[in-house]
Amino acid sequence: MDRRPFMTLAAGALALAATTGSALAQDVTLRLHQFLPPVATIPSKILKPWGENLSAASGGRIEIQHFDAMALGGRPPELMDQARDGVADLTMTVVGYTPGRFPRTEVFELPFMMTDPVATSLAFMEMVETDFAEEYSDVKVLGAWVHGPGVIHTADPVTKLEDMAGKTMRGPTRVINDMLSELGATPVGMPLPAIPEALSKGVVTGTVIPWEVTPAIRLSELVTNHTEFTGDEALYTATIVLVMNKAKYEAMPEDLRAILDAESGAKLTEMAAEIMHAADTPTREIAVTAGNNIIQLDEAEVARWKDAAQPVISRWVAEMDGKGIDGQALIDQTRALIAKKAAQ
Repeated sequence: MDRRPFMTLAAGALALAATTGSALAQDVTLRLHQFLPPVATIPSKILKPWGENLSAASGGRIEIQHFDAMALGGRPPELMDQARDGVADLTMTVVGYTPGRFPRTEVFELPFMMTDPVATSLAFMEMVETDFAEEYSDVKVLGAWVHGPGVIHTADPVTKLEDMAGKTMRGPTRVINDMLSELGATPVGMPLPAIPEALSKGVVTGTVIPWEVTPAIRLSELVTNHTEFTGDEALYTATIVLVMNKAKYEAMPEDLRAILDAESGAKLTEMAAEIMHAADTPTREIAVTAGNNIIQLDEAEVARWKDAAQPVISRWVAEMDGKGIDGQALIDQTRALIAKKAAQ
């Protein structure tokens, strides 16, 4: 019996199996971990569509697995280290949840620094890749953006600066907490998911967050007063990043890295900022429909808040100078870059 046809067939099968295995080895599955509930704007309208774009651009070879609301364990302040250490491949977090580690980034959180959120986000992403690169050397930054204007949400109305006295206010970062303190409130730092329980138990009597995330924590049911600021400059904003484990990024096939890069960076940053800012309008309408009290401070009153917040900026500049960073120069550079991005 001539066994050569069978041997040829077996060799072909082995070659096909090896080829198939090699192709499968080139596929990449990335686990993305973040702290918001799945219904929130960032996971539902930014991260999941971004993952779908990656899958489509790669012909299905890149898959993003989403783990929302800290499903992989830990606390929101640990997310940056989870990406660094490979607990997750990707994490989305607020930079200020890890105070002290990203001092240059704090320039974007300073009172009345943020103007247009898209221009501010593009400026932030550019500076992450240049001036701030050393701060983020432990991870690969895929996107860096800010949210829309920060709003004050309280049980009792805030119609003027003096109304902040006696308020216990949740703040997201050390710079913003310093601002709340300077404005007369008692700040309590905590990540966003802790807000509902803190309000319900009276740990805080108010919070600062943008409109777009209020439905995710049903804030309009917990407090009924919302204070907005007129003018081009926002009271505050917070910095947000999507970061990746460096080893995982470097281990990806070159062609898939190119696809990931093309869908990230300024492209992802601009998309995220636009979507978050656009979401401010319909989410604000929820509070309006509920009959809540929407307070808009006029320009004269806002000017008083700017003056009151100035010591926060002065202290930050002094702190940066103590770290060997020219704080005032960084503020000037950041303002100029935001203005440049807004004009483009």
